[in-house]
Amino acid sequence: MAIKLNKEESVLRNELIYAGDAKAVNIDNVFVNLFMLLKHNGVRPRQRARSNSFIDLETLQRVFGKLEEDGAVKGFSENKEAAVLWMRSNLVNMVFRGNLDKEKISSLRPIHLESYRVRNAAHTRDYNTADQVYLMLGANPKVKEDLKSFLMEGWDNTTNKITIKDGLDVDSLGLLHIIKNIKPGFLDTNTSLNKIKPLLKKQAKLYCDDVRRLLVYKRKIPRNVVVDYLKTITSFHLSIYVQKLVYLLPEMVEKGSVELKDNWSIVIDTTDNNESKIAKLASSDAENLTNSVYDYVKATFQVNAALRRLKLEKTDSSNLDKALSALAKKPNGFEIYFETQWDNLYNSLEEDDRELIKDMVKYEDTYFDKYIELIVKARGAYQYRYHVQLIDNLAQKNTERGFMAQGRSKKHPRRFVLGTRLLETLVQILVLDVADDQFTTKTLSIEELIENIRTRYGLIINGLSEERFKEADLNTHLAFKENVESFKMKLRQIGFYNDLSDAYILQRIRPRYELND
Repeated sequence: MAIKLNKEESVLRNELIYAGDAKAVNIDNVFVNLFMLLKHNGVRPRQRARSNSFIDLETLQRVFGKLEEDGAVKGFSENKEAAVLWMRSNLVNMVFRGNLDKEKISSLRPIHLESYRVRNAAHTRDYNTADQVYLMLGANPKVKEDLKSFLMEGWDNTTNKITIKDGLDVDSLGLLHIIKNIKPGFLDTNTSLNKIKPLLKKQAKLYCDDVRRLLVYKRKIPRNVVVDYLKTITSFHLSIYVQKLVYLLPEMVEKGSVELKDNWSIVIDTTDNNESKIAKLASSDAENLTNSVYDYVKATFQVNAALRRLKLEKTDSSNLDKALSALAKKPNGFEIYFETQWDNLYNSLEEDDRELIKDMVKYEDTYFDKYIELIVKARGAYQYRYHVQLIDNLAQKNTERGFMAQGRSKKHPRRFVLGTRLLETLVQILVLDVADDQFTTKTLSIEELIENIRTRYGLIINGLSEERFKEADLNTHLAFKENVESFKMKLRQIGFYNDLSDAYILQRIRPRYELND
């Protein structure tokens, strides 16, 4: 069935709701593009087309050869093989890495703010996801500036020269030597990012607070480890943000307001066992998420339609409130407008298709509802498929940085988990205590850590105190008991927990890096 939608009707993306497109997203590409936004204050400049501008390892070798001739580096020609291995593993991101016939450099690794200068744009697409991260950082401008300052260390933006004051890791130094003589040749473009506020303000502020906490460690741990933590927590927050939108947006449309109680939560399986008792609960929550994506897509199309009716742009956050109010109250002329839109689409259909559509919308009371159903019929399946893919990518499915897993058979569907690298990042954040804007480290009991993860992020490890498990049976009690024991095991694996003593008071999570001095 060919339903002829115009461009405005077919586009789902709405920066007022979520700035990114529903596509397969790579967090390294997101960071490369985020660094560009941070450098240019929210502007995403277009790269000027240049002939023979594709970057490969041979090009980088020539750059280091020239640097050696100029006396900026030593020993490159004598150790070329080792230097190439270093570039491959530490300095560049690649697509199809390991496939010698297909692998290509996508960009320099995002370990310094200036790394975006050298990239092959076609392989570094982030589908506007960096715009969403930039909007979330805007919830706390000081954190955004602190992050920018950290990422800029070692580079003088005024003179465009390398400055090493407090020392710089070798990877960042090598990267800066590559880009120091490159003039990016960007073209300015307009942006409306700085006029938009994130829809989920509390979630954005929580992300900023996590970034602020991780930056506390910048003098305690290697720079590339801090950047890795930042990538992990950014991907984690983006995934939670999308999941909360899926959960909350349909209700916002129904009630005509963005001010809703956020009681979102999910059960996390820490056992790494597809057949565990807790896996069923974690799978159930993941299934509820995917089943709700369709309603989210429909709600977004409703908001977009209301904005078109009110002739409002997607560039001002106050317009979203007006659109939601219109959807709830249906002002004069609202229905007449959509009757015209419905007639235009319906009359463009073939005769046989009209009968199918008429049967599909026979239970819809208004022309607005019929019109939305027609749009969802045309674009809903496509958007559903790519939104599930987006959620998988942001949750870093089946990786140690993620909190979603899926087996290879239908017996083992998606379920929420807790990767060890993600857990390490969360613990580094939660062992910090703040007083008078000064951070110190503290120890935590297992129960305190579980409660903090639940309160701060909505992740349930022991759900026996949860309202929805109030009438839980014996199997549920056993499932959560097993989950807590597996959680302790994960903490032992990453070196934060040791219970050699039988004394309960000594069985605590201990910070890896002390800040109390």
